[in-house]
Amino acid sequence: MGPGEEEKGEIFFFYRPKVNKEEAQGPDDVQRIYIVLRPQSGKQPVEEKQASESGKEGRKKGRSIKEGSGKQPVEEKQASEPGKEGRKKGQSKEGGRNNDTVEGGRGTEEVDIEKQPLLRLIVMGKKRLPNPSERSRPFWGFVELVTTNVDDIKTALKGEEYDTATRGRRHRPPARALAEGVYRILRHVPSGRQGRQEHTHLIYKLELPPSGSEGEPQESFNVEREASFLIQIKNPEVGRGDGSDIGGGFRGLQTKRKAAFPARLQGQFGGKRFIPADPPDFLNYEGCELLLISASDDIEEELGLELKTECEADADCSDLLQMFGEAAATKPLLSGTWV
Repeated sequence: MGPGEEEKGEIFFFYRPKVNKEEAQGPDDVQRIYIVLRPQSGKQPVEEKQASESGKEGRKKGRSIKEGSGKQPVEEKQASEPGKEGRKKGQSKEGGRNNDTVEGGRGTEEVDIEKQPLLRLIVMGKKRLPNPSERSRPFWGFVELVTTNVDDIKTALKGEEYDTATRGRRHRPPARALAEGVYRILRHVPSGRQGRQEHTHLIYKLELPPSGSEGEPQESFNVEREASFLIQIKNPEVGRGDGSDIGGGFRGLQTKRKAAFPARLQGQFGGKRFIPADPPDFLNYEGCELLLISASDDIEEELGLELKTECEADADCSDLLQMFGEAAATKPLLSGTWV
C-alpha cells in the first residue's frame, strides 16, 4: 500500500433505465446510477463488515437456504413505486423499493478482502457523480447492499416484472454497465494550509470504456476518465431519520434503514455529523450514508499520485464482464453509447 492508502480495488459503474423503459436515450430516461466497490487489499487486509444475517444480505442468504432445501421461499413484499405513493408509506425518495421492510446492516463479522470477495452496491441520490466544476457541492448516496456473494449483486442488477395495486403490471429493466476501473481510498493530511483538517479521498481511474469511444452516457453522469472526491460518512445517530431533507438538497434514509455501526466505529463520530471514511469498514454496512464532494479530475496534480490501471481498454481482462456480463447490458461499457 502507498502512503496514506487505506484500501484499493476495483470500481464498477452501472445505470438503470426508468420503469417500463426498454432503452435509455439520455439521463432523463434513467432511474438509478450505481457504484460497486470491490476492495482487494487494504492497510488492514481483514475488514469488519455487517453480520451476514442482517440487512438485505441476510434476506438473500435466507432465501437461498430455503430454495436449496426445497421449501418455497417467502415472497418479498412489493413496496410502492418511488415517489408520492412510496413516501406516503414512509419511504425516502432515493430509498427505492423494499426499503420499508429491510433494516440496515448491523452486527459484526470479519472478512479477509485479499482472499474473499467483498462487494458494496452504492446508490447515488442525484443519478450522477459530482461535477468537477462544483467543488463545494455535496452529493448524497447510501450503501444499498453488502455481500461476499457475487450472485447477490447480479440479482440486484437484473430486471424483474412485478404487480402494483394502482398501475398494474410493471417492468423494471436490467441495469447497464457504464464504466470500469481501479480505485483507492486515501487518508490525506493537507500541508501548509491553516484550518484544513485530515480527510479521506475516493479516487478512481477508468479502464473501460476505451478512451476513444463516444462516451456520451459517461459524460451525462459526470463519470470522468479519472476523478478525486472527498468522501464523508454520515453519523446515523444524528439527524431526523424520517426521510426528510438533511441539508445540501438531499434526503436521508429512515431510521430503521440506517446502518447500526458497532461501538468501535460509532465511537469515532464523537457527536460529529460527518467524519472521514477512515477506516473504510464504515462502507461494509448497508444503510451507511455518505457524501461525495468533487475535489479534482486530475489526481496527479492534486495528490501527486499516479493511479495505474491493470488492463486499460482490454475487454478480455474485464472483471466486470466476467462477474456481471450476463446480468447487465454492456454496450455503454464497451462503446460508450446509450442502450
